[in-house]
Amino acid sequence: MENKRGSFGSKFGVVAAVAGSAVGLGNIWRFPYIAGENGGAVFIIVYLLICLLIAIPVMISEFAIGRHGRKNVMGSMRQVAKGKMWLSLGYLGVFAAVLILSFYSVIAGWTLNFIVESVKGFSGMDVTALTANFNGFVNSNEPIVWTLLFLALTAVIVLCGVEKGIERSSKIMMPMLVLMLLGMSIYSLFLPGFGEAFRFLFKPDFSKMTWDVVLQALGQSFFSMSVGMGTMITYGSYIKDKENLYGVGATVALSDVLIAFLAGVAIFPAVFTFGIAPTSGSELVFLTLPSVFSQIPAGQLLSFVFFVLLFFAAITSAISLLEVPVAYLTEEFNIKRKWAVVMGFVVIGALSVFCTLSLQDGSSLVVGGDSLFDFFDKFTSNIMLPVGGILVSVFVGWFMDKKLRYDQFTNQGQCAVKLYKFLVFLVKFVVPVAISILFISKNLF
Repeated sequence: MENKRGSFGSKFGVVAAVAGSAVGLGNIWRFPYIAGENGGAVFIIVYLLICLLIAIPVMISEFAIGRHGRKNVMGSMRQVAKGKMWLSLGYLGVFAAVLILSFYSVIAGWTLNFIVESVKGFSGMDVTALTANFNGFVNSNEPIVWTLLFLALTAVIVLCGVEKGIERSSKIMMPMLVLMLLGMSIYSLFLPGFGEAFRFLFKPDFSKMTWDVVLQALGQSFFSMSVGMGTMITYGSYIKDKENLYGVGATVALSDVLIAFLAGVAIFPAVFTFGIAPTSGSELVFLTLPSVFSQIPAGQLLSFVFFVLLFFAAITSAISLLEVPVAYLTEEFNIKRKWAVVMGFVVIGALSVFCTLSLQDGSSLVVGGDSLFDFFDKFTSNIMLPVGGILVSVFVGWFMDKKLRYDQFTNQGQCAVKLYKFLVFLVKFVVPVAISILFISKNLF
C-alpha cells in the first residue's frame, strides 16, 4: 500500500517548519563565538551580505526542485533532472543528513543534560570547576543516554507526520524560542556590559576585515541555512503551489539572522560584564556562560531558560534532518512511515553512540587523527555540504529546464520577473564561485 504524502497546511506552518530547520545550534551556540572570533560588527556585515547573495538563492533553488518533484530528495531529482548524472545530488543529500544528525544529536543531548544541571544550579562553580565537571560528563556513559533520548524525541515528532508532527511542533517551538531569546535580550539591556557589547556587535572596525573573516561568514551563512544537505529539497516538496518561494526564502533567512542576532545580544552583555573574552570559542556556551549564570541575579532561572532554548533550536533542526532519510525510505522503497522512522533511529542512533564514545579520552574511534565525531563534522561541513551547494546551483542555473525554473521561481509568472533574473544570475555565477572558494580554502589552506 502506497504511503499517503503529507504537506504543510498553512503559510505560517511552512515558515515555522523551514525556519526551524535553518535555526539550530549553529545560530545560538556557533554564531556568537564565530562573531566573537572574527571582529564582531565587521563579521556581521559580511554575514548579512552573504545571506542575501548566496544563502537565499540556494534555498529557493532547493525549494524549486522539491516543489516540482513532490518527492523525497532522490525522487525529486529524478523528476527534475534528465538522465542519471544528477541523481548523485539526491544520494549526497540523504547521506549528509544521516551523518550530520549522528554528531548533531550528541551536542543536542548535552543541552538536555545542561537543562537538568541548571535546575541543580551552578552556584560556586568557576570555569575551572565547570571544565572538570564537563570533562567528567563527556568521559562517562551518561552522554549516550541523553543522545538517544534526544533522538527518540525527534523520532516521535517525525513519526506523527508532516502536518501533525513537524508543522505542529514547529508552530509551537519556534515562537517560544523567539520569546525566550527576546526575554534574555531584554534582561541583557540592563547589564553593565551592554554598552561595550553593543559597540562590539554594531560598530564595525574595518581594520579587522580579513579574507578569513569573509570565509568564516560564508561558511556560517551557508551551513546555518541548512542548504546542500537535502532538507530544503525535502521540505520544498511539502510546500503548496500557491506559496511564494521568494517570500518563504526571505522570511526564513530573516528569521535565521534575527535568531543569531538575538543570541549575540543576549550573550555578549554578560560576557563583557564579567570580563570574559568574546573570543572564548566553542566553550562560550557550555563552559563560560554557566559560570556567568552563577554570578548574576536569577541566574539559575536564566540558565534553565537558555538551555531549554538551545534544546528547542536543536530539535527543530533535527526533525528536518531525520525527515530526509524517512521520506527517502517511505517513497523509494514503499516502507511504512513508522518503520522508516525506526530504521532511521536505529542507524543514526548507532552512529551517534560511536560519535559519543569517540570523544572520551583515549578512544580508538579515530579517523585520520580526528575523533569520529570531528571526522563526521569536518567531512560533512568541509566536503559534502559545499559540494551539494555547488551541484544545486550549477544544476538549477545551467541544466534545469528554463520554463520549469521560471514557473517555480515566479509561481507561474505571478512574482516579480526582474527579481527572477537577478536570482538566476546569482545562482549561475555568484553562488558556485563563492562556495568553490570556501571549499578550496578550507581543504587546501
